[in-house]
Amino acid sequence: ARLRIGESFVVEGKIVVHRAEVLEGALKEGDKLSMEVELERRRAIMRHHTATHLLQAALREIIGTHVHQAGSYVGPDKLRFDFTHSERLSEQDRREIEEEVNARILESLPVRPLTTTLDEAKRLGAMALFGEKYGDVVRMVEIGDGTLSRELCGGTHVRTTSEIGLFKIMSEGSSAANVRRIEAIT
Repeated sequence: ARLRIGESFVVEGKIVVHRAEVLEGALKEGDKLSMEVELERRRAIMRHHTATHLLQAALREIIGTHVHQAGSYVGPDKLRFDFTHSERLSEQDRREIEEEVNARILESLPVRPLTTTLDEAKRLGAMALFGEKYGDVVRMVEIGDGTLSRELCGGTHVRTTSEIGLFKIMSEGSSAANVRRIEAIT
């Protein structure tokens, strides 16, 4: 059988579940599977994912610390980031956000996944979707020395921000009451 892995997610902080589509053949209980990563697709997702973390940091710096993630999509084609904010971004705000993200990309900052306790991650100020369930041990991703971005995250990332290349906001609009949406590409 040949499968395409769709979304992956963590259940109760412990089990990684991959949702897949059967492209050829069939599966039955007990079948052994092997996985092969589509490298260019994975690299595009990595660029978009790390850029999402940089975008959130830039929004909080330029717009305000009231900005929190309200949803996201990270794919090989683009990133989408929903965030709490009550009004449309001005052209100047959009330009400053783009410039801030691109400045951090040019700095070639290290991107480090770290395994730590949930309490330690909270003590260090890691951002998270705290409505989610986490175990006692979590994965935290830091960019630079961690003061720019430190988030609980199980996703795939570049090793340094320079691997992202260029960041460009394609659109900004409303997705719900007091929630704005940015779509961007790298």
